[in-house]
Amino acid sequence: MGTAPAGLPAARRTLPIPTPCEGEPAMSHTPTGPDAAEAPTEAEAAPAFRRVTTAVVTGSSAAAPYHVEVKAGTHPLTADEPVRRGGSDSGPEPFALLLASLGSCTAITLRMYAERKEWSLESVRVRLGYETDGRHGRIDRRVALTGALDDDQRARLLDICERTPVTLALRAGVAIDTTEDRA
Repeated sequence: MGTAPAGLPAARRTLPIPTPCEGEPAMSHTPTGPDAAEAPTEAEAAPAFRRVTTAVVTGSSAAAPYHVEVKAGTHPLTADEPVRRGGSDSGPEPFALLLASLGSCTAITLRMYAERKEWSLESVRVRLGYETDGRHGRIDRRVALTGALDDDQRARLLDICERTPVTLALRAGVAIDTTEDRA
């Protein structure tokens, strides 16, 4: 797999919006600090985690050392490394899957938002690229919106891009707990 970034840029905005990738309602935010009527309880301050989705990856053999089969929910996928990195290029490389996740969440979120507002969004195209200097990573996201949208609607949709669930997860960083799963 390619080099993982040491860190991602800090989020510019952190306001929650509905979680359209999971199809569930928006999370509530309890204000804290001097403007809050009362300090939150421990349960409010540390919400319980809930499983959003799952994936199982079954790995490599000597014949195709980097080829893996992925089951994301009920959907089968394949991943691999390109030939230039010793793979057989039988599927997208892992960072391409990461970009596909961000791009699909962006397009889905914009579609849901436009439908809720009854805006004339005909189509969304999201082009993404990942760059790294070896220590830090950066994702370039370009969004093309087609439809009878005015300048304010276009600006609002671009603002929503900054607050999609996958965008927020990437910007905040995600804890990864690794343990051995013995068969």
